[in-house]
Amino acid sequence: MRQSNARFFDILLTALAPMSWGTTYIVATELLPSGHPLLVASLRSLPIGLLMTLAFRKLPKGVWWWRILLLGSLNIGIFQALLFVAAYRLPGGVAATAGAIQPLLVVLLSWPILREQPTRMAIKVAIAGFLGIGLLVLGPEARLDAIGIVAAIVGAATMALGTVLVKRWERPVSLLVFTAWQLTVGGAILLPVALITEGPLDGISTTNLWGFIYLGLIGTGIAYALWFRGIDKLQASAVSYLGLLSPVVASIMGLAFLNQTFTLIQLLGVTIILISVVVGQRASHSNQKHHHSLPKIRS
Repeated sequence: MRQSNARFFDILLTALAPMSWGTTYIVATELLPSGHPLLVASLRSLPIGLLMTLAFRKLPKGVWWWRILLLGSLNIGIFQALLFVAAYRLPGGVAATAGAIQPLLVVLLSWPILREQPTRMAIKVAIAGFLGIGLLVLGPEARLDAIGIVAAIVGAATMALGTVLVKRWERPVSLLVFTAWQLTVGGAILLPVALITEGPLDGISTTNLWGFIYLGLIGTGIAYALWFRGIDKLQASAVSYLGLLSPVVASIMGLAFLNQTFTLIQLLGVTIILISVVVGQRASHSNQKHHHSLPKIRS
């Protein structure tokens, strides 16, 4: 019973990460300066990453230099860049639906990398979650853009690969230091690209400042720490299913603050998503018991 309660607590803590990411859209559109998506992405990661790194005064050693470069690029730098490309070229619903393929990719990547053979139930749940996102966010006015679709899918793939690799490599430092390294690398990779393509901000208002503080501290620093903690405690596939909560929260925020409405089809989509998240946790837990006796993979 105690183990079951601990796992439930781990799931709840991890779920806070994608739920906080679901607030990003409304914060970005209502509080942050427009026209600088890549710079905003960099500024939500780099400052908090640098502050945390300076506070802990610990840097990677040996093989972890290139591992952190790869993980920071996959989970933050490349992912954020592709995410904003998709967001600018596609309606939010189409981008969210394309990105919802991530749980399926995590399930498939876990097979060769973590030796976790996917069950039929895991694949069915991932597909059901994908369809639920489609019902929630796709509308008849949705338009398709080839570059945007590719960016969204590749972005989901980079985050999926980053999630699986974090699970494979046992971190050598505390959770917060590990998070700080990735935030710093990801933000640093994005910054020169953003300055070259978008230029610097003309100015930052008080409203913008509060938006950056929220995104940097809660939506990035704390959220990624909880996400990486979840990868430590749970199966990678279980963590990825929780990512489906992000579009749900984004839609609820629009309903609460932007006077948007829910149709019956959207409510059906939310129901399917929530069922997929619950069933996905159970399926992952059953698979985790099967693989529990296998040794930790190192490289």
